[in-house]
Amino acid sequence: MTATEREDWISRVDKALDDVRPHLAIDGGNIEVVSISDAKIVEIKWLGACNGCSMTAMTMKAGVEETLKRSLPEIAGVVAVN
Repeated sequence: MTATEREDWISRVDKALDDVRPHLAIDGGNIEVVSISDAKIVEIKWLGACNGCSMTAMTMKAGVEETLKRSLPEIAGVVAVN
């Protein structure tokens, strides 16, 4: 994946995450795209109240990953880097 393609993918993922952000913001949290690998694994960073929250594993699977795969079926997975 070229740098331009990677930037495009990050932008597309970031836009798709806008569907999740309002739900995170209710509890004082947010999410940031850090990177995306050639294998289409998205790396995210939990922000605010989400960082260290005990519910992030469930939110990751049922909220973030599901939303991204629905919007961008090419996404192979999502991992948190914090």
